[in-house]
Order: sequence, then C-alpha cells, then structure tokens
Amino acid sequence: MHSHAAPKNKRAWVVAVDMGYGHERAAYALRDLAGPQGYIIANNYPGIPREDKRMWHEGKSVYETISRLKPLPVIGPYVFEVLDSLQRIPQFYPRRDLSEPSLQVRQTYSLIEKRGLGRDLVERLREHPDRPLVSTFFIPAFAAEIYDYPNDIYMVVCDADMSRAWVAKDPKKSRIKYFASNGRVVERLKLYGVPEKNIFLTGFPMPKELIGGPGSSIIKRDMGNRLCNLDPSGAFRMRYAETLDLFLGNKYCPAKADHPLTITFCVGGAGAQKQLGINICKSLRRRLKHHDVQINLVAGVRAEVARFFRDEVKTLGLGKELGKSINVMLAEDRPAYFREFSQTLRATDLLWTKPSELSFYTGLGIPLILAPSVGSQEDFNRLWLQQVGGGVAQNDERYTDEWLFDWLQSGGLARMAWNGFIEAPTHGTYRIEDVIFKRPSELEAPSMIV
Repeated sequence: MHSHAAPKNKRAWVVAVDMGYGHERAAYALRDLAGPQGYIIANNYPGIPREDKRMWHEGKSVYETISRLKPLPVIGPYVFEVLDSLQRIPQFYPRRDLSEPSLQVRQTYSLIEKRGLGRDLVERLREHPDRPLVSTFFIPAFAAEIYDYPNDIYMVVCDADMSRAWVAKDPKKSRIKYFASNGRVVERLKLYGVPEKNIFLTGFPMPKELIGGPGSSIIKRDMGNRLCNLDPSGAFRMRYAETLDLFLGNKYCPAKADHPLTITFCVGGAGAQKQLGINICKSLRRRLKHHDVQINLVAGVRAEVARFFRDEVKTLGLGKELGKSINVMLAEDRPAYFREFSQTLRATDLLWTKPSELSFYTGLGIPLILAPSVGSQEDFNRLWLQQVGGGVAQNDERYTDEWLFDWLQSGGLARMAWNGFIEAPTHGTYRIEDVIFKRPSELEAPSMIV
C-alpha cells in the first residue's frame, strides 16, 4: 500500500491562470505537486515579458467583460451571446469527427508561434526539466509542446464539458495528456481526435483538506453534520437509515450539527451576480436576525464586491448581523481565498453559486442551488450536476424564505447532498498524483456519468 502524498523528492510544475477562479482553484488543490515554490500563474509571474502580459491582459478583459455584460438589460444578453459564441461547445450528438481545429485554436497557435506567447515561461521551466508539467489552462500546455518542453505535459480539464479550444491543432500527433473531470469529457476528447492513451479519467481535483484521504474521513464527518441541518424533520434519514449506517455509521452521524444551517453564496471571479446575494439576505432577514440561519457572502479577492455586500446589508437593516449571522468573506490574495474558502466549506450546508467548476464540489456531499449560467461551459456543468442529482436551479430568490425551507422539510436538499456524495468523483487530486508519479492507484475509477 503506497502513501497518497506527493513524494517530497518528486515535483511537478503546476501552472494556472488567474482568469476567474476555476483554473487556479484546480492548481491550489494540486499544490502538493508543486512543493514549497507553489504553482505558477502563467499570465502574472515575476519577470513575465511585457508583451506576454499585454496579450494575456487582452484575453482576460474579454473574459471578464463577457461575465459582467449578461445581467445588463436589453443589450447585455445580445452582446454576451455574440462574445460567448467564440467559446461555445458544440452539441455532443450525433457523434462525429470534431477534430478540425476551431478558429480559437488557430488564433491561440498564432499567438504562440508568431508572437512568442509562453516562450519565456517554457524556458524558465527548463531549469528543472526532470519535472512533468501540469497545466489547468490550454495555452501553457500548447506553448510547452510547441517549444519542446522535454518532460510530460498534462492538462487538467476544469469543466464538465469542453470546447475544441482545449485540444491541440493536430491532436493525433500531440503528446499532451488530459485529466478528465468526468465521463463526458473523456468522450468529448475522443471526438476532438485525442488518442485514448492520452486520456485519464480522474475527476476534478479538490483540496485534500476537504477529503481526508482514500477513506474520505473528512467528507464523511462533514456529511454527517450537514445531514442534521439539511434534514430537520428526519424524513430522509428515516427512509435511508440502513444505507446511511452502511456508508457513514454512528461515528459520522451526530445527533445534532455543530453549526447552524449555513448557506455559502459565491460570486464569480468577475464579480457578477452580487445583487443576488443581497436579495437572498433580504428574503431571509427574519431568520438571520434570530440566528436561525447563517450566510457567507463570498467576495473572493474583490474589495469592491465586499464593500457592496456590507453597504447593502446595512441598507437592509442587518448591519448588526455582520460578523455574526452574516459573514462577508474577503481575502487578501487568491491563495488566501482558496485556503479560507476550504475552511468555510467544512461548515457549509448549502452552496449557492452559478454552475462553475464548483459544481464538482457536490461530491463533498454539498447540495448546490444554481444561479443563472454565465457562459456556454456553465450550461454543461449545470446539465451534469442535474444528471448526478446534486443540484437544482434556484427558484425566485425573493421568496427564498419560503421555498428553501419547504425543500429542507421534505428532505429534498439532504437527498441532493447524498446524491452528490455517492455519484460525483471526489478524489481527483489523488488520482492525478498517481498518474504523474506512475504508481498504481488504490482508488476505484470514477463513474462514467455524462
């Protein structure tokens, strides 16, 4: 039996980008691979050439513009649709050859081959050519292959489906290997022309501090606490008592939760949908004043979003609850955000977010309430999550105080938590380490749910 830890004498280059949170969230989970130096941000590392930074900035501006435009009335959805079409994922059926490179792939290769995007980064990585490269975004992986990085090149897919932009121009000749988040991604990569030998079904990587090793001891302990809050009437636990005892046992099923019913609401990296969090607080005002419910408003690293939350909470007459039943989470930097977010999730009963990469966190036994999608890939995340049974689209947030508690009393949210825990993969971080270090895995293969 081998240890499920990254060997201290073996490291990998872990590379991400800071566009939104998804790519860096995956890198944070894989930080043991990177070692003390930490993971690298490809669009913002010390010494990055000015021209590279400019090219990256242009791409990031488009990404954030797309996210912020959609909520605008009348013109917002139209402009958003035009911009989003550049990264749209084609329908899966009928199965067909989709290996022809898209316009976005050709543009990416032009930036790398003609304008040198990523060359400097690859040259820096050559300082330790004995390390494999693990990238959570496609551009660093493409650059590594084009500039002939001497070790293995891996790419982590961060959504439940993917556009052609993530696959090399000539996939059959490419040596890039993929860590697939689910079964649909495996099949999609094949349609894009990636050889099966270069595809590993691992699941999305999540922080080890939320899992507890191959035995999932932390997930089970947190799940037991969560079920107490998600099933106040006992409807779900009575119906599935034998199953719960089999999977969790008395060790993980306390008589009472160690925290009040806690909702964590997340805005995306671009700060879109922040008003939704305030609308939820307004509906739950009475319960928040009585401390029957706690809500975490996650602003990430955006001070302006945190300021908006605090100002609007005061406007609602809930200023006294700040730091009590209402917590505004603002981190000083992105690594601190991921660290604090992990701590917050331990005592989170319900995650309310757009269907981003956080959709995979239902595997921790957390039910998701889904805000409207922002981008084509999030529509596919939503579809996957609903097929797993770990999340559901929000109702009108103005009436959260009514429908959310109907769902609680019926045991419906507890059922979603259980579905996520049983059906969604959670050990992607460990499986990725097993592949990188070429060691046999003790973990079962994830479900091929698509």
